[in-house]
Amino acid sequence: MFASNETSISLFNLIIVYLIDQSHSRIIDYNLNNTKKMVLKKPNIIREIAQELDCGFDCYYNFKTDEILTIPNSLQFTDEENFKEAFQLEFQKIQENEADYNKFEVLKSFESFKIMERFVAQISDNNFQSELDIILKKKKPFQNFKKVIDHSDFGQNWFEFKQNELEKIVESKMSFFYDSNNL
Repeated sequence: MFASNETSISLFNLIIVYLIDQSHSRIIDYNLNNTKKMVLKKPNIIREIAQELDCGFDCYYNFKTDEILTIPNSLQFTDEENFKEAFQLEFQKIQENEADYNKFEVLKSFESFKIMERFVAQISDNNFQSELDIILKKKKPFQNFKKVIDHSDFGQNWFEFKQNELEKIVESKMSFFYDSNNL
């Protein structure tokens, strides 16, 4: 198919074949020299981290093993000593291999608020959109937003929207981690 001259080999080196590694749900990029470069496509891992963040857990992702360690956000605990003792094994594992872990922290309240604002902006029902806009401007916006959404026809839409937004955040942070570590 290809002549065995340097030009053909150089052209062949430029061809990238994408193979799907089903066991880890990632795309691996192979070139002629068998060099592997991770192209960030780990939907199962991204989804799991996003779900854990939504539940109030900080996540530590080991990019070498695809292991995810979850630890409740420390702000949820008043006794720091008990917190460290309860998660001693996880913290020890992270410290022993710190360079292999990427930490994903629970969203700050302003980040969660921005997600709610984006959701409200895309609602097609103008009356419900106005109601949620008012809620976001009053006291206790998180509590009141949840209460109204949970008792509306938009509950599932909100859940899917929020999950999608969290996955975008996780993917962005993971991509930055891979780029900054030349992975």
